[in-house]
Amino acid sequence: MLGLESKAVQCPYCWEWIDILVDCSLRSQQYVEDCQVCCQPILLTLQIAADGWIDADARPENE
Repeated sequence: MLGLESKAVQCPYCWEWIDILVDCSLRSQQYVEDCQVCCQPILLTLQIAADGWIDADARPENE
């Protein structure tokens, strides 16, 4: 599976669920994206399995 996939993650600040776009051509990624609700920076760590499963971990940026 290549391309962009949508993934829901929970903001570690406001606890709202937000959708992020994941580039499935990269098996492992880590980047900061601002929450679409509270604008706080979220450190996203993503792993994409061979079967296309996306494992996403969302933490506060300065943890």
